[in-house]
Amino acid sequence: MACGISPYSRCVRWHFGCGQNWKLLFFFLYLIQVVSGQIRYSIPEEMKKGSLIGNVAQDLGLDLKRLRSGRARIVTGENIQYTELKADKGILVVKERIDREQLCGDETPCSFSFEVILENPMELHQITVEITDINDHSPAFKKDNIRFEISESANAGARFPLTSAEDPDVGVNGLKEYVLTENDNFVVKQTSNADGNKYAEMVLQKPLDRETNPNLSLKLIAVDGGSPQRSGTVNIDITVLDANDNAPVFNQSVYKATVTENAPRDTYVTTVNASDADFGSNSIVTYYFSDISSGFSNLFTVNEQSGVVLITGLIDYEKEKKYELRIEAKDTGGLTDSSKMIIEVGDVNDNSPTISVMSFTSPVSEDSPPGTTIGIINVKDLDSGENGKVTCKIEQNAPFKIKSNLRNYYTLVTDTVLDRESVSEYNITVVVTDAGMPPLSTRKHFNLKISDVNDNAPAFSQSVYSAFIAENNSPGISVITVRAKDPDENQNSRISYILEDTKIGGSPVFEYVSINAESGVIQALRSFDYEQIKHLVVVIKAQDGGSPPLSSNVTVKILIQDQNDNPPQVLYPVQTGGSLVAEMVPRSADVGYLVTKVVAVDVDSGQNAWLSYKLQKATDRALFEVGLQNGEIRTIRQVTDKDAVKQRLSVIVEDNGQPSRSATVIVNVVVADSFPEVLSEFTDFTQDKEYNDNLTFYLVLALAVVSFLFITCLVVIISVKIYRWRQSRIMCHSNLPVIPYYPPRYSDTLGTGTLKHVYNYEVCRTTDSRKSDCKFGGAGSQNVLIMDPSSTGTMQRIQSEKSILDEPDSPLETLWGQGLSNTCTTTRCAGRLTPERVTVSPAEQVVRTC
Repeated sequence: MACGISPYSRCVRWHFGCGQNWKLLFFFLYLIQVVSGQIRYSIPEEMKKGSLIGNVAQDLGLDLKRLRSGRARIVTGENIQYTELKADKGILVVKERIDREQLCGDETPCSFSFEVILENPMELHQITVEITDINDHSPAFKKDNIRFEISESANAGARFPLTSAEDPDVGVNGLKEYVLTENDNFVVKQTSNADGNKYAEMVLQKPLDRETNPNLSLKLIAVDGGSPQRSGTVNIDITVLDANDNAPVFNQSVYKATVTENAPRDTYVTTVNASDADFGSNSIVTYYFSDISSGFSNLFTVNEQSGVVLITGLIDYEKEKKYELRIEAKDTGGLTDSSKMIIEVGDVNDNSPTISVMSFTSPVSEDSPPGTTIGIINVKDLDSGENGKVTCKIEQNAPFKIKSNLRNYYTLVTDTVLDRESVSEYNITVVVTDAGMPPLSTRKHFNLKISDVNDNAPAFSQSVYSAFIAENNSPGISVITVRAKDPDENQNSRISYILEDTKIGGSPVFEYVSINAESGVIQALRSFDYEQIKHLVVVIKAQDGGSPPLSSNVTVKILIQDQNDNPPQVLYPVQTGGSLVAEMVPRSADVGYLVTKVVAVDVDSGQNAWLSYKLQKATDRALFEVGLQNGEIRTIRQVTDKDAVKQRLSVIVEDNGQPSRSATVIVNVVVADSFPEVLSEFTDFTQDKEYNDNLTFYLVLALAVVSFLFITCLVVIISVKIYRWRQSRIMCHSNLPVIPYYPPRYSDTLGTGTLKHVYNYEVCRTTDSRKSDCKFGGAGSQNVLIMDPSSTGTMQRIQSEKSILDEPDSPLETLWGQGLSNTCTTTRCAGRLTPERVTVSPAEQVVRTC
């Protein structure tokens, strides 16, 4: 839409609506995500601070919330920011006083542009503010006086150029006309240059008469077209000279020349030439620039005599592309002629491109998709033509690319997926190069940091951890440390170790071990016993602190190492407190006769359970030996009559642990062919084995034994009388202690020490020990003597035979079925005892007798 003429009118023009080509329209629609539109405002200069320029939110079709959330701001390349955006109201106001003349000079129209940038998502809007002129300057002359020396012979129509007045205002407010004060000789004629600048010439209408009026004083008034009008005045002093009737004449009305910018001083431009038809001193011509107020006098100079024009200042194509000068030729008589000089400036590639960062976002999340905008830059080159064409690229091989959105605007976007764990920081160098010869380039460095997201789970260095801990450990001891690594950073890499809820033997794993959540140290919560539990399998989870958290598991195997904490346990022979167990060896036993076997076990494992047997003490060490590995006690020589009836062996059982543990067992051996031989020794057998060095103890013990025997005799006498009175049957109750029995032919049981479960015994007893029948087994049998001090004069003989339970309809079997396991009956016939067979289990460790 067209803009109004009024300085307060406002013009808004949408960028995407200005193109007539549909392809151009499609291109701008494609870029609408970054640059939404362009608006233009028109305001007068010298507006007060805070004056309203326009409603940006309304003109751009934006919501005030969008301005605030997008952190709308103005980006301008100017040194002075003349405008301010009120994001809360969506309006654009004047921030600094705007002087159109200072901003643009005589350039029309006068405007400046800036960009409004919004983020999230990023938008770029260009705003152009046109500054209209007001009549705030009066025309002014550079000099207060203009002096002329004019010959009286000057012809009517002679022209005298006057100094131009300058009015910084433009348009109707600029210089309108020149007015000369009333006089009889001169009038002012106003002309305009091609660039629109007005200059005045004083034209002689009536010849001068020096004799009548040698000096004239006039005033030249410059008036502008503003309302109200402003004016400036300069005095013109005219001195009338004597006759010089020919004025200099230039050979060209317009001189044209071309110079290259940045040409050095004293570079030749051109030569002007004017001729004077007069003779003598009146024909001498001097040259000078008449319009010294143009500001170009410091750039060029003309030799007064030769007319050679040289460069005296710095020529900059970017400031001025063409210079128009007026050059004067004057003779000594004061006659002059003027000509125009047009100097065109040729551009050279002397300006490197400039890069302005409109917006740059750092850090960027590593999960940003390809095509994410990270920055917008503006590129400018003050040169023209090929020298001003630029190309923009990224110097190093980085996952980014440059996209061109609008003329001179480029967007820096991601080209691939970013991975902070691979590269956490990029140094991006953007290179802008122009098309000049030689080309000039500019580099801009960007440091882009990649922010982390939780995209990596903790990882253990091992798939399975194994640890060893000795049993009987102290609670709280550290077992093993598990470590996991997370390549993420900060909170996303902070790992916590968690013990998974599993079961060990039906109990929660938390009762056995714990783990330090920070260090990953696994500690034992209790003292472990290898004999109860040999290993533990726990699952540890490593979880990071991300949101959502990621985790991984690892299995930890904790193996309990056995310690030699259990001494050997002797299973046989069993040590009893009340009764004395003795193994009987016949005097006819050969060398290597198996007396008995010490059976022991160790609940430890490995070498801690390897047992060895040694004979520690013996009544006669030359008679017996103990197998180192199997614990068998055998004779090492032939038994003789000289050997003591009572033999006491002390066997020590040691394991192979470090340090080793041991147990000691006492084995009593009776060397005799029959029980009566050792009957007299029974009473003292238990008395002389442990208390040899305490006489007082023996005296007390002897008194107790005598008292016990006396009471026993009374009980026996009473029992005999009751027995004879009843005669029908005898009921016997066993008061014997628990006696384990080592089975016959033990060495033939595969060497494992396993005892048979059922044995048969033939027992004969009478009430009178002197008339007892004692039946001994054959050479292949083995006998065990059981001596009980509580049964005076009573001896029991146990012989291995076939079980009577193998016979059908056995009376004893019937009695066992009735629960009479500890009682048996006998039939007394003709004053002698009929033996009964009784079946006994070693597990019960009881000998039942009748």
